[in-house]
Amino acid sequence: VQLVESGGGLVQAGGSLRLSCAASGGTFSNYAMGWFRQAPGKEREFVAGIRRSGENTYYSESVKGRFTISRDNAKNMMYLQMNSLKPEDTAVYYCAARQGILTRTTTSFNYWGQGTQVTVSS
Repeated sequence: VQLVESGGGLVQAGGSLRLSCAASGGTFSNYAMGWFRQAPGKEREFVAGIRRSGENTYYSESVKGRFTISRDNAKNMMYLQMNSLKPEDTAVYYCAARQGILTRTTTSFNYWGQGTQVTVSS
């Protein structure tokens, strides 16, 4: 499956952005999906995940209550609504897919997008 992110940009602290991830080349509903991010000098980290059906979602503690992950299996799309953004949310955001159950570990995801930059100014 191929993944393409969009929707990143520059926003002031307290603002919002909505990231999108378009999937192609596979049966989207067969894949658990996740959003990860990587800030300069830091390791890639789990942000949010969603099961194949979309019924269950999971978040890192740092974004819980501010970010919302969702998916539309009919459109082969996944989204990340980011509200109340903070400067520490600045990173390249990646969408990722894996067949099977959802996990939070980077190495368990087989397919990755190219990333989209999110910059939050103070």
